[in-house]
Amino acid sequence: MSYENYEAFGISRKVADLSEEICSSLSDRFAAADKVAEQCQMKVLGAMQKNKVSAACFAGTTGYGHDDLGRDTLEKVYADVFHTDAALVRGQITCGTHALAVALMANLLPGDEMLCPAGKPYDTLEEVIGIRDCPGSLKEYGVTYRQVDLLPDCSFDYDGIKAAINERTKLVEIQRSKGYDMRPTFSVAQIGELIKFIKGIKPEIIVMVDNCYGEFVELLEPSDVGADLTVGSLIKNPGGGLAPIGGYICGRMDLIERCSYRLTAPGIGSDVGASLMLNTQLYQGLFLAPTVVAAAVKGAVFAAALYERLGFTVVPKSSEERYDIIQSIELGSKERLVAFCRGIQFSAPVDSYVTPVPSPLPGYGDEVIMAAGAFVQGSSIELSADGPIRPPYAVFFQGGLTFPHIKLGIMKSLQELINDGLLEL
Repeated sequence: MSYENYEAFGISRKVADLSEEICSSLSDRFAAADKVAEQCQMKVLGAMQKNKVSAACFAGTTGYGHDDLGRDTLEKVYADVFHTDAALVRGQITCGTHALAVALMANLLPGDEMLCPAGKPYDTLEEVIGIRDCPGSLKEYGVTYRQVDLLPDCSFDYDGIKAAINERTKLVEIQRSKGYDMRPTFSVAQIGELIKFIKGIKPEIIVMVDNCYGEFVELLEPSDVGADLTVGSLIKNPGGGLAPIGGYICGRMDLIERCSYRLTAPGIGSDVGASLMLNTQLYQGLFLAPTVVAAAVKGAVFAAALYERLGFTVVPKSSEERYDIIQSIELGSKERLVAFCRGIQFSAPVDSYVTPVPSPLPGYGDEVIMAAGAFVQGSSIELSADGPIRPPYAVFFQGGLTFPHIKLGIMKSLQELINDGLLEL
């Protein structure tokens, strides 16, 4: 192999050789990711053809956005991709947390109770719910919260869930991905089993799935196994790296209508919301998403295999099935976490000269370090890594629009650990 290009990025021959050895052992895993991408690509293409996507859909609107053909058609495409009655896909949804908050606040009323059956949800939802006090939270509006922690083996505590469901339980929120916990991500099959169990106890409960980081990793989505609402961010998987902003909520028609009233105003709902000049990027991003997600999956498997070889605890393991694009690696110290993220930042096409440092961030209870030199600010379908500054000092690595770039980023993260004397090969 040629070392010249690697050396230009400061990567040693030892790191390059180890990386090549790891990659050569993963051909079957990579082929499996490509197979999923192929099937998901046909699903997306079929939805676009069914809904007669045309060049006219790419024209933007301003002001109120009445009769926005591209926006309305895109929502039909998303509904068909996720096999739901309706969808709300908007640039006015600023992030994944915003999409989740819209769905929760639209469908929970004072006196209702929300249940999380997989333990505490992602950090940025704590203030939305009121776990940490914040003006405008669900708690402030009289919505109560209950959670059931996972069992020691990270499976659902079905007995505890059954005991927690009561006459006030209105909505169950299932977080598919791990957030900042060192737990496995739930498969669509596991989510389906849990939904069936919950509906068997109280059929009218609304089940909402936080689908962030999971879209197109499997052939099925949570909406295929009974989820009433499936929610995510367009600057993660389904935006394909092209969407500059936005979120989606797919699900039951009546629930989506309530979400539209919450996003805009009662009585107005989805009739307004100009697409400006976003439509081309949202359509093309969705079209590319299955292939981009496959690259991210391959990168995550490579990262797991490399750091596993070096003795680190990784979740999931490189040999395990994947249900999202996030790879967590338990680094064991603040210094290693910072060095890893520095390597990812130094590999970025944007802001590669910036050194990431831990800092407070809105919505998080701990200092967080984030590395993301992305074309879209904060896009975590692009090469990125982050982690809270707290034991066990795990890094959460995700994204990458192409596998060669992901591979380089992981190699550079390892090189930074070596350069700082935190690891030896």
